[in-house]
Amino acid sequence: MVMENKIMLITYANSLGKNLSELDGIKKKYFKDSIGGVHILPFFPSSSDRGFAPITYDEVDEEFGTWDDINTLSKDFYLMYDFMINHISKGSRYYKDFAKNKDNSYFSDFFIRYKDFWTNGEPTQKDVDLIYKRKPRAPYVDVEFEDGTTEKIWSTFDSEQIDLNVKSEVTRKFFYDTLVNMVKNKASIIRLDAFAYATKKVGTNCFFVEPDTWELLDFVRKILKPLNVEILPEIHEHYSIQMKLEENGYWVYDFAVPMLLLQSLYSGSSKKLINWLKICPRRQFTTLDTHDGIGVVDVRDLLSDEEIETTRECLFSIGANVKKIYNTIEYNNLDIYQINCTYYSALGNNDDAFVLARAIQFFAPGIPQVYYVGLLDGENDIELLEATKEGRNINRHCYTKEEGKEMLRA
Repeated sequence: MVMENKIMLITYANSLGKNLSELDGIKKKYFKDSIGGVHILPFFPSSSDRGFAPITYDEVDEEFGTWDDINTLSKDFYLMYDFMINHISKGSRYYKDFAKNKDNSYFSDFFIRYKDFWTNGEPTQKDVDLIYKRKPRAPYVDVEFEDGTTEKIWSTFDSEQIDLNVKSEVTRKFFYDTLVNMVKNKASIIRLDAFAYATKKVGTNCFFVEPDTWELLDFVRKILKPLNVEILPEIHEHYSIQMKLEENGYWVYDFAVPMLLLQSLYSGSSKKLINWLKICPRRQFTTLDTHDGIGVVDVRDLLSDEEIETTRECLFSIGANVKKIYNTIEYNNLDIYQINCTYYSALGNNDDAFVLARAIQFFAPGIPQVYYVGLLDGENDIELLEATKEGRNINRHCYTKEEGKEMLRA
């Protein structure tokens, strides 16, 4: 289906109903006329991070359904899929073949091998300090080869998520084959997850490295443009990067609005929000809530450091059932760039404030995205948070079909 300027729903395959079939039933019964598109968060077999460590893109996780279920959804909604351009699962056949055959593997150049990347095979402390990283040390895991040897390869995120060598021919072929198959299976727009981490270069911070990033994005665009499929590069960073992406013809996210709206509603002043709405990109998808947290880094220089800190403190004091400890190592969460909380609870579970925030989002420039928890005015899920000790799960409640119906009647 063709993209249109109607609400796009963001949901996991098993978060509104237990699978894609139940999801489709809920959408058609309640939202067929109000929702234009659905961003189905990763629905492929995966080994961690709730789908963001894909084992393969060739099939749908059998827990969620089949490609037939995806095809059924596509008849009423245009669909967005995630492509993790930076990494693949340790459980993938690519990694397993590499671990088994080492230099004789067809995939020996598929990953970023420290011995080939760094001078003398190891980064200096200066190199490590420079990297824009998600771990307190050099980003790597040790491969244990079948011959008994070990070797370091790049791993930015979880140890199950192994970074790809985006410059190698074998990786580029994998990109081409995977993207074309996604289009064959009804993708209308493809979200490039963590793309800014994919380009790496010695002597840089290995994040949004220019001009390498533009070459990679252009490679993907040349594959998808003839197929009439759009690209949405996903990045949480300074808003100027979103502006630069739009200038180069890409769709972008407005990750600044969520924090700016909170600042306005907490303080009673709309000055900073209005300023952003005047200058923000027009070719964008707007958000209040996503499967990740409420972005903080995205509003740097749109709000002063003092305003950012005041807004953070207000969130923890005004927000419902949210504590600073949920964003610490005790809840397996050290992401200083985001705060984990549902948007409804960030506003103290206040209906009027939440409706106002949605109204502003819907009339802001761009296509509005609504996360499934926000669709149902979802409160912080403390029970799931405590059961899993995963900070992000505070905003990832899975609604059964019955729960969803009950919430929609409320």
